[in-house]
Parts: sequence; C-alpha cells; structure tokens
Amino acid sequence: VQLQASGGGLVQAGGSLRLSCAASGGTFSSYDMGWFRQALGKEREFVAAISRGGSGTSYVNSVKGRFTISRDNAKNTVYLQMNSLKPEDTARYYCAASVFGVRSRIYEYDYWGQGTQVTVSS
Repeated sequence: VQLQASGGGLVQAGGSLRLSCAASGGTFSSYDMGWFRQALGKEREFVAAISRGGSGTSYVNSVKGRFTISRDNAKNTVYLQMNSLKPEDTARYYCAASVFGVRSRIYEYDYWGQGTQVTVSS
C-alpha cells in the first residue's frame, strides 16, 4: 500500500492543523494506521494509532487531549487533528500502516508515507 501524507504547514502556538494520509494500492480497511513524528536531530516517535475499524485508538501521553486520530475507510484516508499546538510539536509527521493492531513501535509498521512538515512558532 502507498501512503501520501499532507496538511502540514507553519502555525502559531495554540493553533490547529489537520493532517491527512491517503492510501492507495491496497485494502485500506485491512490495516491499522499510525502517525509518527521526527524532530530535527531526534529519533522518530509514536504519536497516535487507530484500529482498522476505527473503534480503537492510542496516543502518546504528550498529545492526549490535544490530538485526535480518525479514519474514513470509504475515502481510504486517516486523519490527525492537532489542536493547541506547541513549539515542541514541530516535526515531520509520518503516517504508517500495520497489520499487527494498534501499535506504537516503528518495527510493527510495514508501510510508510513520505511525511509532511509541521512547524509551530512561539
């Protein structure tokens, strides 16, 4: 499956962005989906994940209450709504697909998109 992330940009602290990740070339509803991010000079980290049917979600503690992951299987798209953004949220955000469930480890994801840059100014 091929993944294409979009929706990144420059936003002031406290603002919002909605990332999208469009999937093609596979059966989207067969995959659990995740969002990861990588800041400059840091390791890639888990942000959020959602089950293939959309009923199960998981978030890293630092984004709980601010970010919401969702999906539309009819549109083959997963979303990440990001509210109350902070400068520390600045990173390149990647979507990924897994067949192992709602997971947080990089090695549990088989397919990755190219990422979209999010920059939060203070």
